[in-house]
Amino acid sequence: MGGKAVGNKASVEDGAAVVKTAIDNFGRIDILVNNAGILRDKAFGNVTDKQWNDVISIHLRGTYTCTKAAYPYMVEQKYGRIVNTTSTSGIYGNFGQANYAAAKLGILGFARALALESKKYNILVNTIAPNAGTQLTASVLPADILEAFKPAYVAPLVIALCSDKVPAPGTGALYEVGSGYQARTRWQRSGGYGFPLDVKPLTPEAIVREWEKIIDFDDGRADYPESGEDGLRAVKANFGNTSKTAKL
Repeated sequence: MGGKAVGNKASVEDGAAVVKTAIDNFGRIDILVNNAGILRDKAFGNVTDKQWNDVISIHLRGTYTCTKAAYPYMVEQKYGRIVNTTSTSGIYGNFGQANYAAAKLGILGFARALALESKKYNILVNTIAPNAGTQLTASVLPADILEAFKPAYVAPLVIALCSDKVPAPGTGALYEVGSGYQARTRWQRSGGYGFPLDVKPLTPEAIVREWEKIIDFDDGRADYPESGEDGLRAVKANFGNTSKTAKL
């Protein structure tokens, strides 16, 4: 198709070496897809420090070092597209993958923070949680699942997120993708319960008494906070809540 690819054998722990290959061969870097990964699955009680550190280093630190190396070039040219790879193990948890889940959810937090900082430079940052049959998963997935999880079902979304016209919301989003299925994932928070601030002390017993209201997602007050400001809105709304106002 007329494209050109150049290999690099450096570990993603050395992001500067990875990005240098792009600069040396192409003179610039417009797109970064942080996708390298390893597995060291063990039940948490059996995880060694090395198994923990190796997974954190490749997934989370590797994402950081490659992004750190590419970011100045993108800032200077006022253009960049970064796609990070998390996992449903990070979003929902998975047995035997405490190390992997911690690294993957760390990547999501990193991406969301970076998206806020980099938008002014026209650098858009998004995260995918793919189901894909790759070298990483070939040893743990059966053949029929590997066939359904072809990377070709994931790549089109990555291309869209790396394009000149990234679909809305543009940056800071999380997408689950695989086997032809494409979806955006977001946080949901229950409506909660606001205790009057003039009734002290707030006790564990009081919390337990209102527990069903605290965890109720079905009372019509649940929301979907998209930012730290959204997250604080309900907290700030409770500032004026006293035993006289009886505000929930």
